Amino acid sequence: MSAPGEPRFLYAGESALVVEYGQRIDPAIHDKVVALDRAVTAAAIPGVIETVPTYRSLMIDYDPEQVAPDALIERLRALPVEAAKAASPAQRWIVPACYDPSLALDLTYVADTLKLTPEKVVELHSSAVYRLYMYGFAPGFAYLGGLPAALNISRRTEPRPTSPPNCLLTAGGQALITTVVMPTGWYIIGRTPERFFALERNPVFLANVGDEITFEPIDASIFAGLDRRAAAGEPIARLAAGK
Repeated sequence: MSAPGEPRFLYAGESALVVEYGQRIDPAIHDKVVALDRAVTAAAIPGVIETVPTYRSLMIDYDPEQVAPDALIERLRALPVEAAKAASPAQRWIVPACYDPSLALDLTYVADTLKLTPEKVVELHSSAVYRLYMYGFAPGFAYLGGLPAALNISRRTEPRPTSPPNCLLTAGGQALITTVVMPTGWYIIGRTPERFFALERNPVFLANVGDEITFEPIDASIFAGLDRRAAAGEPIARLAAGK
């Protein structure tokens, strides 16, 4: 058993360790996950292959022939996690977002269901400051926290068979940015021309886990032009001043 406030170390098979900080989605818990992730990266522990931060835990893939799990746990306990947290403040990304009905396929339905106007949904969605909690499910899918409570809606009763890439989704009190064409049970309330995942780009992922995201509304004609530029490899999102 771990002491209150201390992480739990859980074995995930023979070559992965999960360091768990809590049982809920909470910025303070996530701060600890991000700080540990940065500390592990900076330490370059022999045998550690990859780290995967999530809402409340960090998965560490390792080579058991290079480092034993007990020895790895001891190394992790000794890391200067608080120093790593202070050394790398979050950045805030301003991401263009188009809420035109031609792209925001479920905007009207979401508005009607929540007894809001489409304009109010856009206002609420684009005025929030989101935290990038994790990438998951598919390459570059960005799971965001900070969705206004007024936009909380259950998932679709039937998944949409196909959704386009780079959609802004919402369901279950969460927000998401997609990257690839695939089915979805979430609602599409907009699209961004930005690519959060691009293999030809360095870094492949646009933003770091722990960064902040805000959306800047654009119209359909601006979206079309920015989408062409993004497809050619040009960065579209920008960092906020002072962040």
